[in-house]
Amino acid sequence: MNSEKLKIFIIPILLVVIAFVSAFSLGSNLVNNIQELLNTKTDYEGKVDILKKKQEKLDDLKKREADEARQLAEEQRKSKPFYKPITSGLDTEAVIAGEFTEVLDLIRANKIKVRAIKYDYDPQDDVFVQSSGGSYNVARLHMEMVATYSNYDSFLKELYKHEHFLDIVSVEVVPYRKNKQILLINFKMKLYAKK
Repeated sequence: MNSEKLKIFIIPILLVVIAFVSAFSLGSNLVNNIQELLNTKTDYEGKVDILKKKQEKLDDLKKREADEARQLAEEQRKSKPFYKPITSGLDTEAVIAGEFTEVLDLIRANKIKVRAIKYDYDPQDDVFVQSSGGSYNVARLHMEMVATYSNYDSFLKELYKHEHFLDIVSVEVVPYRKNKQILLINFKMKLYAKK
């Protein structure tokens, strides 16, 4: 009878053993998954810290680069001489003509088309004209140009290297609707010349 009594309890005992084994297996898998999750979280936090440090370093480098570019531009602006015509005693249009010719040569060399040019000679609201006591001539130019990206880029680089002082007041660049490779450019600049 003992064996018959045991037969009745074998199925529940087997079920309990299977339940314990399953619980142990699931528990160990759960522990492993939690440990992997914690390791992934630690790795992620470490990478976030590294990323923050690198971003700070990048921001510092960008700031330093911008400061250096600003200083270089300031030095070049200070070091660039004003255009001075060979002949003295000319009116503003004649004095500025030589400087304007150099700018037009840059435009032609870079295959940029000029749609319109508006001139304003010795504008009275110009601070430079007012403070110089009349020893400089100024021409404010507003040019509407059409160019490709590469031609406009090379024009700006050459204009930046231009040997005489000039002031780029504003630039508005819009891609042409029908062909996005062509730019429509509103370019305002001031040309200065010694009298």
